[in-house]
Amino acid sequence: MDNTNIINEIRSKVDIVDIISSYLPLTQRGKNYFGVCPFHDDTNPSMSVSREKQIYRCFSCGASGNVFQFIIDYEHVSFREALCILAQKTGIAINGIRLVKKKSKYDKFYEIYELAHKYYQNNMSSSYAKKAKEYLNNRNIDEEMIKKYKIGLSLDKNNHLTQLLISKGYDLNTLNAIGLTNYDKDVYTNRIMFPLYDLNGRVVAFSGRRYDGIKENKYVNTKGTEIFQKGETLYNYHLAREFVRSKNQVIVMEGFMAVIRTKEAGIENVVGLMGTAMTKEQANLIKRLSEHVILCLDGDEPGRKACLDNGNELEKLGCQVSIVELDNGLDPDDYILKYGSESFQNLINNSITLSDYRIKRLKKNINLNSDLEKTEYIHSVLVETSKIEDEIHREFILKKLAKEFEIGYNTLEKRLLSLMKENNQEEKKKVENIPLKPEIPTIKKDKYYLATYALLYYMLVDKKCLNYYEEGKIHFPKEEERFLASEISYYYQKYGMITPADFYTYLNDKEELLKVLDRVLELDFDQEVTEKELLDNIKVLQEYQIQQEIKKQEKKLKEETDIMKQAEIALKIKELNMRLKESL
Repeated sequence: MDNTNIINEIRSKVDIVDIISSYLPLTQRGKNYFGVCPFHDDTNPSMSVSREKQIYRCFSCGASGNVFQFIIDYEHVSFREALCILAQKTGIAINGIRLVKKKSKYDKFYEIYELAHKYYQNNMSSSYAKKAKEYLNNRNIDEEMIKKYKIGLSLDKNNHLTQLLISKGYDLNTLNAIGLTNYDKDVYTNRIMFPLYDLNGRVVAFSGRRYDGIKENKYVNTKGTEIFQKGETLYNYHLAREFVRSKNQVIVMEGFMAVIRTKEAGIENVVGLMGTAMTKEQANLIKRLSEHVILCLDGDEPGRKACLDNGNELEKLGCQVSIVELDNGLDPDDYILKYGSESFQNLINNSITLSDYRIKRLKKNINLNSDLEKTEYIHSVLVETSKIEDEIHREFILKKLAKEFEIGYNTLEKRLLSLMKENNQEEKKKVENIPLKPEIPTIKKDKYYLATYALLYYMLVDKKCLNYYEEGKIHFPKEEERFLASEISYYYQKYGMITPADFYTYLNDKEELLKVLDRVLELDFDQEVTEKELLDNIKVLQEYQIQQEIKKQEKKLKEETDIMKQAEIALKIKELNMRLKESL
């Protein structure tokens, strides 16, 4: 059995509806299932999943494909990794399977970063690394951790890496563009080098830390490049995925050192933001990992503020957010070293909800001796409580307020119900005032377009249509459609059968043809077709072919000056019009 047959067998053993519904809720409408698309900012379910065709499609952003493509895009994994995920579900062994690697214009960049990474690691194993290792050991990073996290070292030679990479055949312009060199000098010298990874686990950047006491920028991070944008990266994402899935929660921290220390404490479902602020892209990535999010940022004031800001952003996306509070300005690295792993795990286990954290923060700087400030505080707490859906949680807060400020429970409840009523009215107004989306321009779907795409679809699901094509009775108008038809015919001849979902996998490295296939599959044709329907569609294309030939000859007639040749062309046009009339 060759690779394609194994891949198709794995694909056929899973149901795309079951797989996608394990990632996001789907609701059946007619024969298809619908859900909120995870590949763009979607509030109304715009993704359709077809059990019949085993494909999905978003009508807003155009995301589409089979079960492999969904996992690749959702999990940010390679095709092989998606194959492994599904193979594990089906119990089919894929040992020894070889896949042709899809070429990317960025392959050279990844190669350079891998070479630079090995160079830095080798330096850390040399005699030059004595002081750097002493510094790391003082920070409780031992030899085993250095190797485990692949920590490297840049030397006090300002063009050593640059010369090495140029000797390997890489040009200076490329090295400058991807952030490893500055003109002909190394960007990093005399720094401990922490590798930064993309979502698929490839080294795409570095964070270099000073260790020799020189007062210079403590950390220098790789600039934004075509393969690295800090705001689109989560440290440890590629390693955390499986642990997040098993725990059904993700812990979010500020940077890589906090993540490394937390992993050493035995907690693996953790990712790092590379700073306190969370971008929209990072928030969406976190939501894809899990809707249950624990924010564990630094215990200083910027960290506390970031917990609120980032928590609000995640809450808007539908995440359930809780907060770990670290006292006295400690970060997770410091806390674990000071109080130990068990104490830190207790903090994680006892994280508080985002709403409780907001209420706690409201009390900051309140003068409890001022009746006015107390009144404003109580009002703010009630406003926050009115957003909480759990009525038991609301009751706990009201009882606590009533006891703390010696106010009647009924008074607080009455005010809370009034605020909740106002919230409902505001939400209703928002829904009523949502502007209609402008209509997206679409391709003109005339009878010739529909006939073309109907026949391409029926070539995928009906042998009769394929036979008509191979007998030369179907002629597609455009080159891209002819290429797709040729690929369908070749696939059937090679494998003896074809389905839309399997053919999608076959075309995974032919992007232009995939676009045509998407247009074919977006039209809701029936799986079964009658002989008459096939012949009617073929007749429409024959009519189109004649019309196009008439236009061509009419143009030729206008440009021709020879009388005899004009007569020949006119006769040909007359014959074509007769054929067209007969076909109608």
